[in-house]
Amino acid sequence: MTDGDWKTRLGWGPDFEASLAPHALKGLEPARVILVYRKQLRVVSRRGEHWARTGGRILHKAQSQEDHPAVGDWVAARIPDEGEALVYALLPRRSAIIRKVAGNQNAPQVIAANIDFLMLVMGLDMDFSPRRLERYLTLSWESNAKPVVVLNKADLCDDLPFFLEETKAVAPDAPIHVISALNATGLDDLKQYVGTGKTTAFLGSSGVGKSTLINRIIGSDLQKTGGLKDDGKGKHTTTSRELIVLPTGGALIDNPGLREIQLWDADEGLIKAFDDIAAIGANCRFSDCRHQQEPDCAVQAALADGTLADDRYDAWKQLERELESRLLAKRAIPETKRRERVGHGKRRS
Repeated sequence: MTDGDWKTRLGWGPDFEASLAPHALKGLEPARVILVYRKQLRVVSRRGEHWARTGGRILHKAQSQEDHPAVGDWVAARIPDEGEALVYALLPRRSAIIRKVAGNQNAPQVIAANIDFLMLVMGLDMDFSPRRLERYLTLSWESNAKPVVVLNKADLCDDLPFFLEETKAVAPDAPIHVISALNATGLDDLKQYVGTGKTTAFLGSSGVGKSTLINRIIGSDLQKTGGLKDDGKGKHTTTSRELIVLPTGGALIDNPGLREIQLWDADEGLIKAFDDIAAIGANCRFSDCRHQQEPDCAVQAALADGTLADDRYDAWKQLERELESRLLAKRAIPETKRRERVGHGKRRS
């Protein structure tokens, strides 16, 4: 396989080539991150797979975890014939799935980078939640990846029209596919999102069937699956996110089931995910209407006449408040860091 072949199969393009050019003059090669394990990286290059570490220049310049290499990133690296590779630069991303890190820390976490399609997998059982799907869609639209809604476990569903109606109400602009990964039905429709040059990531809660779906797509039991618990729910098996290079071209990224999805910086994604409310709000008297108690608010009028559902409005307001509180917290970060630097300087003097 030539140098150009492996890169093209994994989604390389003129934009990455241009970003690599100054690094190539220094003898660095392109590689793609397939696994992040603590402080180590696993990358793939024209020479195969290698363990690697992040160079000090990246670590020194990083403002947050968002600036560190993540699964799916393209990097410029020095790759020896033997031993550990060293990553010198992170190439600009085409897309990035970013959420707030779990817990109390106010910081971003890149789930995956350079994604073309993000498959939002939900089970047609007790896992189904329109409110969670709205969060997934907000995350996806903000990332610059194209969301694809996958409703799995059709074999367990006895009221498909209801679930489809609920899904279309919150995801009118995303393709929706009904499948059964267990029975391998409906999978042909997903082939358009997989192949040479395409990177597809999977997002969903634990036990929703992502790993089974990936195994069906690649045609082998590469990803571990846990079957069903006594209550009919799937068992969580994926413990780390990993980019899987497909022998036929392209890549898949499996993600562990996420217990929580807290948004980080998703103003544009929120507008896209709730474009029905944005369209109604365009008819308000005031351009800066908060859609609460303002006079001649078109959104409040839509709530009153039933055009807009209360739960849809409430979900939008909740996510809006979450993003506003995140913005306030982010504005406080530079001052906190300044104080830390001042305090550190006093201790040294």
